[in-house]
Amino acid sequence: MNKHQICTRCVMDTSDPEIIFDNEGICNHCKKAINKLKLPPYGLSSVEKEEALNKLIKEIKYYGKNNKYDCVIGLSGGVDSSYLALLVKKWGLKPIVVHLDNHWNSEFAEHNISNIINKLEFEEIRVKVNWEEFKDLQLAFLNASTPDSEIPSDNGINALLWDTAKKYKIKYILAGTNTSSESILPRAFSQGHVDKIYIKSLHKQFGKLKKLSFHILSSWEMFNNSRFKKIKYVSALDYIDYDKEKAKSIIKKELNWREYGRKHGESTYTRIIQEYILPVKFGFDKRKAHFSSLIAAEQMTREEALSELAKPLYPDKESIQRDIDLLCGKFEITNDEFDRIMSLPVKSMDDYPNESKSIRYKLFKLLRSVYKGIKGIFKKAN
Repeated sequence: MNKHQICTRCVMDTSDPEIIFDNEGICNHCKKAINKLKLPPYGLSSVEKEEALNKLIKEIKYYGKNNKYDCVIGLSGGVDSSYLALLVKKWGLKPIVVHLDNHWNSEFAEHNISNIINKLEFEEIRVKVNWEEFKDLQLAFLNASTPDSEIPSDNGINALLWDTAKKYKIKYILAGTNTSSESILPRAFSQGHVDKIYIKSLHKQFGKLKKLSFHILSSWEMFNNSRFKKIKYVSALDYIDYDKEKAKSIIKKELNWREYGRKHGESTYTRIIQEYILPVKFGFDKRKAHFSSLIAAEQMTREEALSELAKPLYPDKESIQRDIDLLCGKFEITNDEFDRIMSLPVKSMDDYPNESKSIRYKLFKLLRSVYKGIKGIFKKAN
């Protein structure tokens, strides 16, 4: 058995099977995050960020001047997307707001979403997925026994963003993703979010329904949308000095935003995946990646992170059981069936068909390398 080791700079440890430490005990995730944090727009100075943001806003308005909407934003009711919605209003943009209802929203999430839409006077597209189909896909992922069970929702949200941009001929998708709290996410924790081959292979093997009617987004589509349709996916919060705790205070005051009381309170499914299934079955505590990102961004100290990690994910056993019972009830499975899922041998994306194993993917990588090579030659020539 490998000896447990924790990074001397952040709080990532050997629960990630792919972690690497240098002679000083600093992990590879820290080093990659530090390099990522130097890149623009996040790595720019405050003055440079403001200049870059003003340029971005000007471009969005220019390309959307003859359109009803000039950008697409997603709204989950969480801190990042809610704060971004407020900023977009202050920037004077014309967004169309999209929300994927996957049947797991809490009352707090519903309150925050409807309240923000009304206060900011935005138009919303809300897509409620076919529950029988979506349930079948979520159960397929649980039975596949990989740590990627959030993929159905993540893929669906991204598909809705890109589809909306194409439908309304919008050139900009503004996302609430941000480098300050997301610079570290180990591959082992979750991968394949836009791998259509992987998603469909799991459903074919473990699902009960023959077909799914909703759109599953592929990495090729995203490449095509950005490269040829010229749609830009922008992590807009990287253009400001984003601090989640400060943002939370602002949206509480200006948008009557309600705090969930505990992490992942907007979705029971996300909560039980991240706070029970991942740590208990796979040994993955995603707080380590989140806190390590904040440490790298100098928004949290290592001591503070270690103190938070010492706290239990669930306050008591009764809370765990309530969430398990709720999940089993929605999925129409017994508690024994859930226990069976929890006891299945641990698998990863590499155990199933996926894009990286396909001929098309290998050809795509080759073409991308050729494209970069030609681009580099022309750049040197000029």
